[in-house]
Amino acid sequence: KRQNQSSVVEFILLSFSNFPELQGQLFGIFLIIYLLTLIGNVVIIVVICLEQSLHVPMYLFLQNLSVVDVSISAVIMPEMLVVLSNEKTSISFVSCFAQMYFILFFGGTECFLLGAMAYDRFAAICSPLSYPMIMNKRVFMKLVTGSWTLGFMLGTVQTTWVSSFPFCGPSEINHISCETPAVLELACADTFLFEIYAFTGTILIIMVPFMLIILSYIRILFAILKMPSTTGRQKAFSTCASHLTSVTLFYGTASMTYLQPKSGYSPETKKLMSLSYSLLTPLLNPLIYSLRNSELKRALIKLWRRKVDLHTF
Repeated sequence: KRQNQSSVVEFILLSFSNFPELQGQLFGIFLIIYLLTLIGNVVIIVVICLEQSLHVPMYLFLQNLSVVDVSISAVIMPEMLVVLSNEKTSISFVSCFAQMYFILFFGGTECFLLGAMAYDRFAAICSPLSYPMIMNKRVFMKLVTGSWTLGFMLGTVQTTWVSSFPFCGPSEINHISCETPAVLELACADTFLFEIYAFTGTILIIMVPFMLIILSYIRILFAILKMPSTTGRQKAFSTCASHLTSVTLFYGTASMTYLQPKSGYSPETKKLMSLSYSLLTPLLNPLIYSLRNSELKRALIKLWRRKVDLHTF
């Protein structure tokens, strides 16, 4: 009933329309980033799928992360590229909230997956002898299924609630996508109760996993310091630093966006923060988590040689 009171039937995504002279350059840059993101993550998905030796929790987590990164990029980037190719573009009410749902679904899933991956590394490094029992197939399936289920619940609850608000104008969303904070600013109703829910939800969904990841890596670093090999310590420190960089980029900007849906950040600042976790993180994750990994690179070379041999034959 409340939704039927809305007079808005479509929204207009402004994206970077405030900088018309940069539209062409931004379109080219974002298109290249999108293609690199797709290629990097699809390569990881295919290699892990085809190489039997990589069917272990660490790489299967990476495969799920790549699926999430490809999905969230596909939800945001094509629409943003369309906006950049036209000065203004409209998006229907239903399409806007569908985009919001999938952003929340995949974003929430990534939050929990990153937490599960940190726990996996913690168990592998701090308890190597007990690792096969700690991270057995049953535990792995529970962590992966739980991550996707919690992401689904987040998207369903939050999108349903926001779409129930009446929207009577204006209809311009000054953002790169239909993210909750940007759409909520257009609601013609008191959103105080939802903002309390959003703040609490952000603490539980973003900050709690982030703190658990930090604690896991603190324990991991202590374990690394006890390693007798200097080379081993340097390699482990490098890996941990890379992982923490990616995690901090994702969780930090996401929390700044969602902790205060009606915060005082300028629209341009909000767009940049959104780009960092919806555009840069999916691009960097293949490099940080996977393509620097020697086992994955060996598997990639092995599959490539196999393909070349078959082609030659």
